[in-house]
This record gives sequence, C-alpha cells and structure tokens, in this order.
Amino acid sequence: MSVPLSKEAPRATNSKERIWTKDFFLICISNFFIFLSFQMTLPTIPLYVETLGGSDRLIGFIVGIFAFSALLIRPYAGHALDSKGRGFIYILGLSIFTVTIGMFGLIPSLVFLFILRIFQGIGFGFSTTASGTIATDIIPASRRGEGMGFYGLFGNLSLALGPTLGLTLAGHISFTQLFLICAGLGLISLLLSLKINYRKAEKITSPIKKWDLYEKSALPPSILIFFITITFGGVASFLPIYALEKGIQGIQWYFLLYALALMVTRTFAGRIYDQKGHRAVFPFGTGLILIAMFLLAWLPNSFILYLAAVLYGFGFGSIQPALQAWAVQSAEVNRRGMANATFFSSFDLGVGIGAITFGQIAYLFNYSSIYIASALSVTISLVLYFTKFGKIQVQSVNG
Repeated sequence: MSVPLSKEAPRATNSKERIWTKDFFLICISNFFIFLSFQMTLPTIPLYVETLGGSDRLIGFIVGIFAFSALLIRPYAGHALDSKGRGFIYILGLSIFTVTIGMFGLIPSLVFLFILRIFQGIGFGFSTTASGTIATDIIPASRRGEGMGFYGLFGNLSLALGPTLGLTLAGHISFTQLFLICAGLGLISLLLSLKINYRKAEKITSPIKKWDLYEKSALPPSILIFFITITFGGVASFLPIYALEKGIQGIQWYFLLYALALMVTRTFAGRIYDQKGHRAVFPFGTGLILIAMFLLAWLPNSFILYLAAVLYGFGFGSIQPALQAWAVQSAEVNRRGMANATFFSSFDLGVGIGAITFGQIAYLFNYSSIYIASALSVTISLVLYFTKFGKIQVQSVNG
C-alpha cells in the first residue's frame, strides 16, 4: 500500500529479469498500430470538421466527446479486465475502434460524426485500458517503470509518424480514403492481438462493490496526470489552426519533434523511476511542460514552435511512464485493471475538459489564451505534488 513518508526510498532493480518477451513485443506492436490510426486522425479531425462547416466550439465538443466516452467506459473496462479476462476486452475494444473510424467519412454529417466519436471513444477506452494492463502483467515488477517506458516508446513512434502522415495524406487524398486507411491500421492491430497469450482472469473472492469506480491507491498519480493532460486539448485540437493563423509553416514538424523527444526520454526516464522514485522525474518533467506552454502562448516563429515541441516531449516522456507505473505499483494483482482504468480515466478527463474548455476560450478570446490557461493547469499539478503527493512512497504489491 502507499504510505506517506518524509522521503522516498531508492529501490533496487533486477536487470536479469527479461522485459522483451514475445508477448511484450506483440502488445507493443499491436498498440503501435492502433495508436498510429488514432494519431493520424488527431490533427485531421478538426480540419474535417471545418470542411463540414463546424466552428471552433464544435471542434472542441467533437474532440472532447471522444475523451468523455472513453472516460465513462473505463471503470467498466477495469472491472471486466479483472473478471472476464484481458484478451476479450482488448479484442472487443479494437474491433469497435476500427469499425467506427472506418465509417467517419462515409456520411459527411456533423451529427453522424459526433455519434461515431462516442463509439470510437468506447472502443479506445476498452483497448487502451486493456493494453496498459496487459503490458503491466508481462513486465517484471522490479523493472516496471523501465518496461512501461519501452511500451510507451511504440506509442511515441506512432505519434512521430501519425500526425505528419495524417496531415500529408489529407492534402493529397479525400478524408474518406484517409479514414479507411486508419481503419486498415486498426485491423492490423486486431490481428496481432489474436497471437498474444493473456493472463487469465483472477478469481475474485471479495464481494464487488456496486459503486466501485476507481482504485484508491492509483488516485495520487491519476490526479496529477489529469492536470497535465488538460494541455493536450489545446495542443491536439487547436495548435494546427493557431499556427496557420500566425502564418507559421511546418506544423507537422512540431508533432515529429515532440514524438522524437518523447522516444528519447522513454529510454531512460522509466529506469530512473525504478531506481530513485517519482521525485527524481516528476518535478523536472513538469517544469519542462510548463515552459513549453508559455512558449506556445508567445509563439513568434517556427523556432519557438519546435523548441516548445522538444520541451513538451522531454517533459511528458519523463512523467507519463512514471505516473502510470506508480498507479499500478501498489494495487493488488486483481485490481491492476481498475488501477489502469483509474489512471486513464483521469487522462481522458483531462483531454476532454481541455478540448471543450479551450474551444470556448478560443471563441471568446484567442488561441494564445489557450496556452496561458494550460500553463495554469500545469502549475496546479506542481503545487499538488509538492504540498500533498510528493512524499508518498510507492511499494509494489504481489509483483
């Protein structure tokens, strides 16, 4: 269990325990393709909404409803992972996600798109909660931070390729063709998922609470990630439009540099967490994100845009695997699904609230104000860490 202490103790790691097994490689590759599909639509959905006559407010709602539907399904997904098994939930989520994304361009209607985004969020909520839990099952407990960092690398690789590929294709093919390609990538992920050996569902001996919607031990890192991912709503939804308004070219390079910085950081940040704990990564990483938000609020030229991308990537790449490992570290084995659900629910809630709130801010004020508000959210996360959560020591339960 998590116990408040004055100082977080360093922990030893057993480097002989293998991370790179067949199943770990398969879940990483499967996760890469579903995230590549998702990332290709991230900067193109706002552009598609604009072509259908949607406003900034509507862009915020269509981006946000995806996150909220994923959020609402995650508690059920967490229970189902622990009771029905990992494989069933993962495959179900991938199937829903793939079918809905393939239907995006079939009927050019904002109402139809809004409904499909709800179902896409449900599929994404199932699949991402499951994949994180599956990876946690496979990775040795003593190397969990490092292993989650490597697992996240594949998601970061999709981030390096996805937005740039999506924006490039959107300039040469129709949105209908783009979304069908994304569905094909989802199908590859689904086929790979059929080859994974999944942990069997644990027999639950304790009675299930009717309103068991979260894992208590996962709340501190989940609250912290919530205030960080609020910034995603501003970056993912409005940065391409903001850059165009400022006359700054090369927005696709922002996403590439951001992802490359994430990938570099993932190779060592998780290991630092395993050896020294969250105090060694969270304050520094969050500070980098804060600087990046102020740079985006300023944004005088392409150089500052690219610098913000690198700082944001280094910052988020440092803290996300550490916070996710923290979230599952002290949960019982038969509560890991719920711990991951709690973590990603906060993640989704931050993205959703950010997208919808920033849509209103852009409508009422300007795009620059979005990133000032983002900086305030990051500051709240830092204050909570230093005043409330920073002294918590994380100890692993049952490997």
